[in-house]
Amino acid sequence: MPMSTMTLFHNPASPFVRKVRVLLLETGQQDRVALHACMPTPVTPDSHVVQGNPVGKIPALRLADGSVLHDSRVILDYFDHQHVGNPLIPRDGSARWRRLTLASMADGIMDAAVLVRYESALRPVEKHWDQWLDEQRNKIRRTLAELEADAIAELTSHFDVAAISVACALGYLDFRHPDMQWRLDNPKLAAWYAEVSQRPSMQQTQPPV
Repeated sequence: MPMSTMTLFHNPASPFVRKVRVLLLETGQQDRVALHACMPTPVTPDSHVVQGNPVGKIPALRLADGSVLHDSRVILDYFDHQHVGNPLIPRDGSARWRRLTLASMADGIMDAAVLVRYESALRPVEKHWDQWLDEQRNKIRRTLAELEADAIAELTSHFDVAAISVACALGYLDFRHPDMQWRLDNPKLAAWYAEVSQRPSMQQTQPPV
């Protein structure tokens, strides 16, 4: 087994971290990376994470030379240039921009879902901003509707950066926001996710129960 030469600062509950771990497994690079568990929040940064990563978000990747890469989009691109298989991020042309745009839509779902989680879990109920929470959930619903209407064939064609990102976003909704019941209005996405969620890379990176 090759020795780990890089450190990934991670929390297994983070959908952004999960994207990186799924890509590592899909490309056979998981043994190159040592996992360093941490739990930063918007009000409690992790002292190890902020070294070389002043924003303090995870995932962050410390390379062998001590430099740090962040955020998940940068780390995914880095690792996609480190394997010999077909790229999971198209290198150029219209396919590159389309797949990255689909991945960005998935990131938008994750961003909104994480913000709802923080507002709901960390702030006292009397301080919740209901209108803000509603609009974060509406962002999720609008994006899911767009994926349902216009992206199923593309997601089915390759398990690449777009499909990995959408799958991790849907997994996070199941994990933190089952009350949204996203499958009811998105049956094609639900059928697609039921299949890809059985991939070994998805099974091995499930968030904690």
